[in-house]
Amino acid sequence: MSDGPDAAERENAERENQEHALRRGFHLQAFEDALQIEEGASPRTVEAYRRDVIRCAAYMRAQGIGQARDITPAALREFVYHLKDLGLAGSSIRRNISALRTWFRVMVAEGLVTVDPTERLDTPQRWRTLPEVLTVDEVTRLLAAPGLDERLAFRDRAMLELAYGAGLRVSEWIGLEVKDVLLEESLVRVLGKGSKERLVPIGRNAIGAVAVYLRELRPVLERGAGKGILFLNGRGVPLTRMGAWKILRKYVEMAGIEKQVSPHTLRHSFATHLLEGGADLRAVQEMLGHADIATTQIYTHVDREYLRSVHRQFHPRS
Repeated sequence: MSDGPDAAERENAERENQEHALRRGFHLQAFEDALQIEEGASPRTVEAYRRDVIRCAAYMRAQGIGQARDITPAALREFVYHLKDLGLAGSSIRRNISALRTWFRVMVAEGLVTVDPTERLDTPQRWRTLPEVLTVDEVTRLLAAPGLDERLAFRDRAMLELAYGAGLRVSEWIGLEVKDVLLEESLVRVLGKGSKERLVPIGRNAIGAVAVYLRELRPVLERGAGKGILFLNGRGVPLTRMGAWKILRKYVEMAGIEKQVSPHTLRHSFATHLLEGGADLRAVQEMLGHADIATTQIYTHVDREYLRSVHRQFHPRS
């Protein structure tokens, strides 16, 4: 029986030691003092901010980051995603971010850290809302929609296969030149934003559809005004953005898809399906042509929602 009080005392002592290390490593006392004395914050605000910052410090320590100076922008972004996964409301997450910004402002001012990683931290109202993503079954139906009774079926199937298969922006798929499709190498050369060139792998379905279009239909459409562009309209001139939209809408309807589908939906579906399949985020970043991986990380929200839906559907205790 005597072990009980001793064990409890040891546990309390260990907890106190951990909290002391947390407060020392993350300069929590300096933060609280600055809030009360320099910022003139109310006791209620001080307590809320203190709780938010301690939560962040404890999270960082659990991730192997023991000091405030070692917190990176990426680690902070993951912490914000963690708050979202906990189910916190947008208002609570905004308050957490406000607390983090005040915390780092104090530490920078007092020379405790040299870099403020909160400068590029997005708040919930700035998180981008993605359009609906197609399921794999919906994509399959869409790509199968152009039937052989359609005069331009070979073009349309090649265009849809390539748009989804390479995750292209609409401006990229209507701007592709014939020489950009490297079928023997299973690659497509894409000129993206800021004239930045990237090579994206394409699968056998896209390769086959493009090969058939190049062999069977494009020579018929080309009347000297194609300018080397891959996808031409019925008059033999390069397809426009509006033309691409109309073609997509036609096949979305034919496939019986009731979601709002835009050319960008195919790009978002491409990225989401890769991540759901276990693709590395940096590889997806390269294929999408994002300069900053933070832009690609918006897809982790979709991926997490997918994981939640799978859990709800299949877990016996969901």
